Amino acid sequence: MSDAGPKPGYELLSEKIIGTLNEGPLHGVLKERYRGVNGLTEQSIGSFIADVVRDGVIYEIQTGSFSGLQRKLRTLLDDTRVVLVHPIAKRTLMRKQPTELQPNANLKPRYSPKRGSLLHIVEQLVYLGDLLNHENFAVEVVLTTQEETRVWDPRKGRGRGAWRIVAKHLVEVVATQRINAAADLFAFLRAPLPAEFTTADLAEALQASRSLAQKMAYCLRQSSAVEICGKRANALIYRRID
Repeated sequence: MSDAGPKPGYELLSEKIIGTLNEGPLHGVLKERYRGVNGLTEQSIGSFIADVVRDGVIYEIQTGSFSGLQRKLRTLLDDTRVVLVHPIAKRTLMRKQPTELQPNANLKPRYSPKRGSLLHIVEQLVYLGDLLNHENFAVEVVLTTQEETRVWDPRKGRGRGAWRIVAKHLVEVVATQRINAAADLFAFLRAPLPAEFTTADLAEALQASRSLAQKMAYCLRQSSAVEICGKRANALIYRRID
């Protein structure tokens, strides 16, 4: 596609109805990154708006939960290749804005103790497990360093007040990983996995928490990449379907 105009079949929206007023800085920067030099943003496709259309591929930037994406993705995937882009923060610097409501607050920027990894994408893929092997679907995980801007909100914390995130900013892209099919999730393994395994075995092979292993097993099962072949005490035993 060129910058001269939209590809036939895609309607370029007028500026008045482009839904960017509530778009955060992180979303906007990633959208421009995937637009490249010849892509188009905010394209109307049927009843949906696609973030980016480039070379016939839709790039959907999703900085939040995947829980509400099923209907949109299923509709778009009928006719078009879709890459769902999701950023995960490896490190996050938190910045608090001064406020009269919190004059004595410590406003010195500090790093969040939470650290993300590419593997954390399985926390969102549980909502889309049955789409992972769709021939038109892929997920691109973007590992980042980010900055968060926070303001004091007296309505949060059941009226006691709390700091609320109002903006996320991209500092750096550390790494990316494309997941084209459910079997690509096995690329996260850091050690050999037995032919028949439990989620405890999977957690050990991933060098990750049991919770993340359970989510990955769920995704693999939903996408028919593994099957249940038995039970050990209360633990299900899985094996790969090749």
